[in-house]
Amino acid sequence: MTPESQTSSLGRTARRNGYSNAESEIPWLTIDEEIRNLLKKSLQEDKGGGDVTTMATIPPNKLGSAKVVVKQTGVMCGCPLFVEVYRLVNENVKVNCWAREGQTLSAGRTVFTLEGPLGSILTGERVALNLLCMLSGIATTTSEHVRAVRHTKARINDTRKTTPLLRRLEKYAVWVGGGVNHRMGLYDMVLIKDNHIDSCGGILKAVNAVKNRWGNTFVIEVETRNLEEVKEALQAGVDRIMLDNMEIDTMTEAVRVIEGRAETEASGNVNLSTVSFIAETGVDYISIGGLTHSTKWLDFSMIIDKHLTEIRHGNQD
Repeated sequence: MTPESQTSSLGRTARRNGYSNAESEIPWLTIDEEIRNLLKKSLQEDKGGGDVTTMATIPPNKLGSAKVVVKQTGVMCGCPLFVEVYRLVNENVKVNCWAREGQTLSAGRTVFTLEGPLGSILTGERVALNLLCMLSGIATTTSEHVRAVRHTKARINDTRKTTPLLRRLEKYAVWVGGGVNHRMGLYDMVLIKDNHIDSCGGILKAVNAVKNRWGNTFVIEVETRNLEEVKEALQAGVDRIMLDNMEIDTMTEAVRVIEGRAETEASGNVNLSTVSFIAETGVDYISIGGLTHSTKWLDFSMIIDKHLTEIRHGNQD
């Protein structure tokens, strides 16, 4: 089986989206078997042999109401996962979502209400909130960087610096936040990095080796460290040139030299303090590993609504 035949629909989507100038609508995350199994394993990790606290304190047939409130301003991401977690815990828990995926939320807003078996509401709480907090944090951080470069043509890219087995969800959150996805993995795009170049004996040799092996099957990107390597990448005829850890003046000159003959991507030492200056060099993309590996979670909290529980369900044994 060749790498191309292994490419999932997600990989093809990410590749298309990352190398297209067309704006894409935010995708609604499809809950397929891959995602469902991940959620089941997450619940099993947390629950183990049983939620011993809830089993001891909450009668099995006790019903109740709860709400989830966002405690900070940020971008909503993870609604379909939150709903699916509770479907897996107990289908009798009714979950209503009161915010849109990708919507900017103000602190204090109620984003979910839950109704049903109170023990199940509490058992699913941590897994559902963890996913919501993590993905909303990534979407929020991405959105902040996107806003910082909106006066330029630059688009914000993610990287492969993701949590193992959670890449699909984390890249989804980047997309929700307004960024674009780089390659999904090692299988759906060629990225010739410094170690490949040094091991192969130069950019031209590395690119020729790729073309001899794969022809035009894959988009080819090359990482460059200086203007000499930029010129060599141009000579090799690659699709995208990464300008890695370059000073602003050097990056500006590299964009001038490339002159649209290949897409450009800035990488290295990117944060909210530097991203607008990098964007103003004229690069097409800016890749930021920190979107996924260093993002602070957005804080959500679940609160049992004692008053509503009493009104709707009365005194229960």
